Amino acid sequence: MPASTGQRRYAVVGTGARAEMFVRALVLDHPDTAELVAFADVNQARMDAHNRWLTELGRPAVPTYRADDFSTMLTEQRVDAVLVTTVDRTHDDYIVAALRAGRDVVTEKPMTVDAARCRRILDAVAETGRQVSVAFNYRYHPLHEAVRTVLAGGEIGEIGSVHFEWLLDVRHGADYFRRWHRDRANSGGLLVHKASHHFDLVNWWLGSTPVEVYAAGRLFFYGPTGRRHGYARDYRRAHGSAAADGDPFALRLADHPRLRELYLAAEGEDGYHRDQNVFAPGVTIEDDMALVVRYAGGATMSYHLTAYAPWEGYRVMVNGSRGRLELEVVESSFVSPAAAGALKGAALHGAEAATEEGRATLTLRPFWAPPREIPVAGHTRAGHGGADARMTRVLFGAEPDPLDRSATARDGALALLTGLAANRSIETGHAVRVADLLTVD
Repeated sequence: MPASTGQRRYAVVGTGARAEMFVRALVLDHPDTAELVAFADVNQARMDAHNRWLTELGRPAVPTYRADDFSTMLTEQRVDAVLVTTVDRTHDDYIVAALRAGRDVVTEKPMTVDAARCRRILDAVAETGRQVSVAFNYRYHPLHEAVRTVLAGGEIGEIGSVHFEWLLDVRHGADYFRRWHRDRANSGGLLVHKASHHFDLVNWWLGSTPVEVYAAGRLFFYGPTGRRHGYARDYRRAHGSAAADGDPFALRLADHPRLRELYLAAEGEDGYHRDQNVFAPGVTIEDDMALVVRYAGGATMSYHLTAYAPWEGYRVMVNGSRGRLELEVVESSFVSPAAAGALKGAALHGAEAATEEGRATLTLRPFWAPPREIPVAGHTRAGHGGADARMTRVLFGAEPDPLDRSATARDGALALLTGLAANRSIETGHAVRVADLLTVD
């Protein structure tokens, strides 16, 4: 049961970089409705780092538990809900354990990485009646809320098709090839880890579900095969390597205090290297992917994800029976060599590049009338366009959710299935029916 004070008691399992957003929201933004009571992780050094940051914020440190003592933590700390921010392939273990212990769950996207793990989660939700919320923060982006409002209002009529292009620049895109995400077994590949955001948005905007997916993709730029492009240096990881000096693809962990404490100082416990060479062996995911998706309502989507672009942002075009809606967002117009090895997220890394721009336009183009730009209030450069703060206000009970932005386990499964079907299509060369992978009621 929730604590008598009206606060829900939250534990965080997985204390890597992404956890900090949730921790700060709990202790700084929502102390009236939520309380952080424990950390769990496989790495004690990372938990200690988060506790030290809590004391810097003037908040008390919380108890820490090794991940194999997860159930003990739930009982001893009287946890009401668990925040899961671990490596993607382990999400289901903690989600299912928490549900069966009578706790609710908030999990980072993707909800999990394959159909079998997804089935485990859906079955546990059905068995226990507990709630899983998937942290699809892009639903809370003011621009994306505006798209939903325009489409739901019928201003472009019945929707016929969507074109969605997402560009990761050579600063942000490269980072997926330095860390654990580079191994498909950990992340499901970018069509699961990254694109589940985008597939969830389209499901939400259309109010529909994916039926069939055809995809093509390859590892073109990163990994050992990308050495032919002439960018590769001969090192396995950047730290301590003279060969990495001056390499725009090298991440210098020692130069970023937060990353130094979370990863470099924690290597002795688990051997994880956060700064691998993006052209080194071990990359089993694609960096250039194209999809065609057919939805239950009849609409189609063409989607393309590029992870090695010179600029970062995205374009969405929705074609309807009365016109067209166009969204274009420029997050960075170029990446300088000095900024290439820096990471996004000034609050965590202190390394926001000067090229960040945050330009966005949302344009309605009706038939037989001039185009009209739709103003959108609340779009900021902080926290994924302001989405992180808006999401945590809803997740931690500080405000209602009239736009129905909260994503359930079912939503998490449907977003995941587009990516899983795409991965299967890339493997087989054939279109894949989503229902052949997993049926979601």
